[in-house]
Amino acid sequence: MSERHDRGHRTDGGHHPAHGHGHAHHHSAPLAHAHDSTHHRAHDHAHDHPHHHADHADSPSPPSTAASRARALRHRLAHLLTPHSHETADKLDPALESSARGMRALWVSLAVLGVTAAAQAVVVALSGSVALLGDTVHNAADALTAVPLGIAFVLGRRAATRRFTYGYGRAEDLAGIAIVLTIAASAVFAGWTAVERLLDPRPVDHLGAVTLAALAGFAGNEWVARYRIRVGRSIGSAALVADGLHARTDGFTSLAVLLGAGGSALGWRPADPVVGLAITAAIALVLRDAAREVFRRVMDAVDPALVDRAEQALRAVEGVREVGELRLRWIGHRLRAEVAVVVDGDLTVRQAHRVAVAAEHALLHAVPRLTAALVHADPASAPGEEDPHRVLAHHAAAPSTP
Repeated sequence: MSERHDRGHRTDGGHHPAHGHGHAHHHSAPLAHAHDSTHHRAHDHAHDHPHHHADHADSPSPPSTAASRARALRHRLAHLLTPHSHETADKLDPALESSARGMRALWVSLAVLGVTAAAQAVVVALSGSVALLGDTVHNAADALTAVPLGIAFVLGRRAATRRFTYGYGRAEDLAGIAIVLTIAASAVFAGWTAVERLLDPRPVDHLGAVTLAALAGFAGNEWVARYRIRVGRSIGSAALVADGLHARTDGFTSLAVLLGAGGSALGWRPADPVVGLAITAAIALVLRDAAREVFRRVMDAVDPALVDRAEQALRAVEGVREVGELRLRWIGHRLRAEVAVVVDGDLTVRQAHRVAVAAEHALLHAVPRLTAALVHADPASAPGEEDPHRVLAHHAAAPSTP
């Protein structure tokens, strides 16, 4: 006999059917039972614990020593050389989702990047600088990626329906694909233009305007960085603070354009396309990182460390004798879990149910971003007892032959 009940959860605190976390208890006859409707209660937990380097932004500074300064420099260089992610889960956390001020900061800052890119595009048309073109494309891509993310986020907050029983969280995966395609197109365009100019060098006109545009790109990214960090700290959003630090890193890409302008001013024509290729390489690193994350998300991949954490939490639950099948999957920027636990076969229906509820509760606290857990309780087998799942054996997929 099989039973399940789901409790709906949305980021705005509302409820909707067939969406949320529940329990499925499949038992042989001695443990067959029904659930009382009084158990349908909301669980309002803050289960997100993102670990960004931004989490330490407010920590007190250590004593100023040569060793601490060296560590700080290594940290900044590592951050500068690490491509940032366009993963939705990295951009949204509970504080950001629940704060209109946080979402407004995200959109305002991206609008500033869009205006910066537009101003740079005008100078690109006048000067023909491919280095500045690469930086412009980079800033424009960062601004444009907010569009599919915003649409996906709005869709993801809609209630589940009888057709879309898991809700619309998967729209974020489609947004991820759109983002990867956008970044890929920008990398190809910037790279192709830089190679073409390298093979056919031409002087860069209006070097003063190029210099100003590069400084404008740096200023725009730095303003966005400060704004995001300030608002992120104010509302407690580590994701927004981290995104601000990423914008600061992008500002250094804009400053690289100055190297191309300086080389051109000294008469070395390849300087501009060489810097353009360097910026294209930076975009390619971001593309590689984003494509890997989107592929994993589409394939329902999760960090194995999350699985280990879930298993440890379940084994610590009183009454759980063994952890059977455990599955985690992303739906949007939230996780769902399906797990089978083995309990004592002599437990009553209510006792087995309490163990399942405790297992679900432990998971919700142990696994970051987990908002739904479906728990299946199996009785421990007794000597000579027939496997209660034997009746399902013929439904299992037959192994494929090479």
